[in-house]
Amino acid sequence: MAQKTLAITDALHEYLMRETVDEPDVLRRLREETATLPDAEMQLLPEQGQLLRWLVELIDARRTLEVGTFTGYSAACAALAMGERGSVVACDVNDEWTQIARRYWEQLGVASRIDLRLAPAADTLDALLSEGQAGSFDLAFIDADKDSYPQYYELCSELVRAGGVVAVDNALWRGRVADPAHSDSATEAVREVTRRIFSDARVSATLVPIGDGLILARKR
Repeated sequence: MAQKTLAITDALHEYLMRETVDEPDVLRRLREETATLPDAEMQLLPEQGQLLRWLVELIDARRTLEVGTFTGYSAACAALAMGERGSVVACDVNDEWTQIARRYWEQLGVASRIDLRLAPAADTLDALLSEGQAGSFDLAFIDADKDSYPQYYELCSELVRAGGVVAVDNALWRGRVADPAHSDSATEAVREVTRRIFSDARVSATLVPIGDGLILARKR
C-alpha cells in the first residue's frame, strides 16, 4: 500500500490527460489562448475542470456561484454540466479577462446562462445575501485573491444550501502553506481558510490534491 499520494511526473500527467480527461475542443482553445497571457498561471487545469463538471452533475446543481472568473474556463465548465436548466453567477473585477470569457461562452452557447458581475466579489456576495438569496446556490467555487479567502468562504457558506458544496482552489498554494519561511498575507490567508474549514462543524470537508489543491466542503 502506498504511504502517501503518488507524485505526478510528466509522464504520468501525460497518461492521465490522454486516458482520463475529456476536454471539449472550445475549452481547449480557451485554455490555449489563456496560456499566452501574462497571468496564465491562474488558469484552471483541464483535469480540474473535468472534476468540476463531474461535481456539478453529482450534486445535480442548478445554480452555481464562482468567485474569480478570469477568462471563463470554470464558469463554462459549470454551465456546460448543468445544461439549459442551470445558471452561474460569476464574480470578477477585470474587464479585459472577462471579455475573453464572454467570447468563448458565446461559442459554447452558454453565455445566456452566466450572469457576470464586474465588481469586488465581497460586494456582490453581500448584495446577494441582502436580496435574500442565502441558501439558494448548490455550489460555490472560490479561486480569486487569496487575502480575501476567509471572507469569501464565510459569505459563500451562507449562500450555499444544505447539501451544497463550497470548493476552494489553490489550497496547497504552490507548496508555500507547508513552508514556515512563507509568512506573506496571501499564504497566511490560505492557511487560515484551511484551518477554518476543517474545524467548521457546519461542513464536512476533504482536500483533493489535484492541481494546486482543491478543498471540497459539503454544507451539512
